[in-house]
Amino acid sequence: MERYDPDAIERKWQETWAREGAFLVPNPERADPADPAPRTYVLEMLPYPSGDLHMGHVLNYTLGDVVTHVRRRRGFTVLRPMGYDAFGLPAENAAIREGGHPRLITERNIASIRAQAKRMGWAIDWGREISTHEPEYYRWTQWLFLELYEAGLAYRREAPVKWCPNDQTVLANEQVVEGRCERCGAEVEAKSLEQWFFRITAYADRLLDEMVQLESWPERVLTMQRNWIGRSHGCEVVFEVEGLETGIPVFTTRPDTLFGATFFVLAPEHPLIPELVRGTSQEAAVLDYVRRTAAESAVERADPAKEKTGVFTGRHVANPVNGERLPVWVADYVVLEYGTGAIMAVPAHDERDFAFATRFGLEIRQVVEPADGSAVELPYVEKTGSARSVGSGRFSGLATPDAIREIGAWLEDDGRGKAAVGYRLRDWLLSRQRYWGCPIPIVHCAACGPVPVPRDELPVLLPEVDDYKPRGRSPLAAAESWVATACPRCGAPARRETDTMDTFVDSSWYFLRYADPRNDRAPVAREIADYWLPVRQYIGGIEHAILHLLYARFFTKVLCDLGLLGFSEPFLRLFNQGMIYYLGAKMSKSKGNVVAPDSIVERFGADALRLYILFMGPAEDDKEWQDTGIEGTYRFLGRLWRLALEVAAVGPPAAEPPDGPLVRRAHATIAKVTDDLERRFQFNTPIAAVMELVNDVYLAKDDPAQVRAVRFATETAISLIQPYAPHVAEELWERLGNERLWEQPWPEPDPGLLGRDSFELVVQVNGKVRERLEVEAGLSDPELVELARTLPRIRAHLEGKEPSRVIVVPGKLVNLVVS
Repeated sequence: MERYDPDAIERKWQETWAREGAFLVPNPERADPADPAPRTYVLEMLPYPSGDLHMGHVLNYTLGDVVTHVRRRRGFTVLRPMGYDAFGLPAENAAIREGGHPRLITERNIASIRAQAKRMGWAIDWGREISTHEPEYYRWTQWLFLELYEAGLAYRREAPVKWCPNDQTVLANEQVVEGRCERCGAEVEAKSLEQWFFRITAYADRLLDEMVQLESWPERVLTMQRNWIGRSHGCEVVFEVEGLETGIPVFTTRPDTLFGATFFVLAPEHPLIPELVRGTSQEAAVLDYVRRTAAESAVERADPAKEKTGVFTGRHVANPVNGERLPVWVADYVVLEYGTGAIMAVPAHDERDFAFATRFGLEIRQVVEPADGSAVELPYVEKTGSARSVGSGRFSGLATPDAIREIGAWLEDDGRGKAAVGYRLRDWLLSRQRYWGCPIPIVHCAACGPVPVPRDELPVLLPEVDDYKPRGRSPLAAAESWVATACPRCGAPARRETDTMDTFVDSSWYFLRYADPRNDRAPVAREIADYWLPVRQYIGGIEHAILHLLYARFFTKVLCDLGLLGFSEPFLRLFNQGMIYYLGAKMSKSKGNVVAPDSIVERFGADALRLYILFMGPAEDDKEWQDTGIEGTYRFLGRLWRLALEVAAVGPPAAEPPDGPLVRRAHATIAKVTDDLERRFQFNTPIAAVMELVNDVYLAKDDPAQVRAVRFATETAISLIQPYAPHVAEELWERLGNERLWEQPWPEPDPGLLGRDSFELVVQVNGKVRERLEVEAGLSDPELVELARTLPRIRAHLEGKEPSRVIVVPGKLVNLVVS
């Protein structure tokens, strides 16, 4: 018999699909969003071209491929494109390290990824391929920036950054390790620079309230976004600074605890700190503390287990409820990103405040107690609503909800506070002092201020520079002939903006460009966008739950408000795949536990890898790579290959197969696979179902009375496995006298053959399947056992021995155990 040769088979069908443009999806001549023709948009998050594809990519894109094949064969026109998130630090750092141009390194990696993707046989519309570093793409990224700028949603202000004094550059949070620069080890400092921001806070309420439009998102992701936006209702209270004509606002959801405030804390980045300490004996100590704590991330500083540090400013503020003087401290457990960057510290009722007060010997005053007056250990953080105020003047004795309401109203009536809604969300800082990014299309004029580059002059191209390494300023600033320009408004000498955009800007709209990738008049024609979008199924990792997904939702809402789109949510359904582990750890080059997809494909074929990556377990779970697992799926495909060739040798069937156990089993498998993929979004269980069907066919294949049933069940197994293993499925489909399986309708189960008047009984001896037969539903367990024991094949395997144990699974199985 002819040997299964995955390399030859897979290359044959990849060439066929490419030659026939099998997966290209042209836009309709007239895109009408009201067109009832079934269509859908399936999309995986685009990769960073910082290296070759890894097993996480294989899982991600194979998931999308299965969904694409099934929906296409169920009558949908499926848009499924591909692109590359090409700007950013990985390529720039590689250029610095290797001495090459980021563009050359990026495009080398893109070529490698494209070749790998095609070798995997993924059904991608390569005619829509884009890369965010191409001028044809970032022209429209700049155009969209200007739309936001003119709508008042892009602005520039001074903001603190993490600064490496040795490399003379701004560092991202992930580039700071234990307070030091990851590249050179220098201690990181705080520095203020003029930065560009998007006003995402203007959309905070809509980002929360319009989550109801999302058809199917993991609740974990929605919770993470809700917490990141962090909307809460409370009061804004102003604490006046003693000796200065200024007040510092604080947002609190618990005005009932104001009487328990015993000190006041500012975040190290708070802009008022230099003024507070100027000329005081504490100035040097405070500014040194501010410099040192700048290196820590917000996550590190918010860690409740971290030892509390801080420094007294020498200043005091007045508590607005009782006039008490509260010492003002600077401490790293308060961050500017949350609230106002200032807190009233109530150590008796907050764990972090309690730890700080204990460390520095500050007063701890209880102002809330259980409703029954019982004694409690401090800090008492009441969470049940069953508490009351104490030590709070005329408000003592009030239940907590009443105290919150009445103290808030009292403060507002006296002009010392007001009702407010607070958010953790902060505006999106998009400036990067790096070379490899999209230039910001702004010109700075001494007379006119910031001026947008005219749209007909876009794109503002990246200049060529000799040194990509930042040296106290953006590398673009070194391109003097590029920086020096004329003001578009008054014609006077001016200078271009030298910051580039955060790469998240590029990925906040790429899914729109896929719909209309060659449009040279707009980012996307609205009628085309409204025809294809929103994306019906988005697939990607949980690590993008907040930034990418939140920014993409923000961009879509803005563009909808500007009349450029007819929808306000980009992704209706979201699926987060799990991670692939090996030897107990996430695959990593540094850990030496990477299994390269290319080597697996070379040895076992793409189909075996596609099948195994989804058979490992539920797609949403983290999974452990097993070398024996890929060998198992390879063996299964070889088994299917041999079965199909045997069936093909018998010749085509003379008529439709009769009703019988194997035909019923095939229809039951169709029903299960379809339900698991379409309704339950499960990808491993359909593979198991097809494997069981193939086992059944092997048991029946030598029975002359079941020739037609065997052929029907074999073709069914091949058709159902096609989304997972398309190459071998196409080849076997063709060997059986059929053609173009990728265009064939998805099989439909016959409801009449799914009834339960009877069922197929599986009979095992010592756990191995030895017989299957159709039996009447309703037989008792003893009747099933007796029937099993009388079967000739089972008697042969029992060899005259009495079973020592009998296991019955009602409606399914009898297992006779003999020793």
